[in-house]
Amino acid sequence: MKKAAKMFAVFAVMGALAGCARTAPVDNVHTTISAGYTQAQVKNAILKAGAQRQWIMSEAGPNVIKARQQSRDHMAEVLINYSATGYAINYETSNNLLASGGKIHKNYNRWVRNLDKDIQVNLATSTL
Repeated sequence: MKKAAKMFAVFAVMGALAGCARTAPVDNVHTTISAGYTQAQVKNAILKAGAQRQWIMSEAGPNVIKARQQSRDHMAEVLINYSATGYAINYETSNNLLASGGKIHKNYNRWVRNLDKDIQVNLATSTL
């Protein structure tokens, strides 16, 4: 009986530690757009989504937007390449997000997924 209780305790601790993992693989988003939007509409949807999520957005070249998210002493920068047929959100750099070996703090992935979701919503609600 004691052996079973010890095993249960070991598995409970291992499960709790696994659930508390603060890092995950870096999410790079690649979204294809099939509804026939213009490049300007895609750009506007990206800029609007960034403003909604409080990303600092700036043009970094033709069809490229650099976006920065700052939360207290944590910072992440991504490059967003876009065209009329899709866009990609790619990790550029970060500060205090435990980035190492292709992994990063889970909050980064949440920020990027939320930005992607808002871009898609903005595209869906824009006029063609």
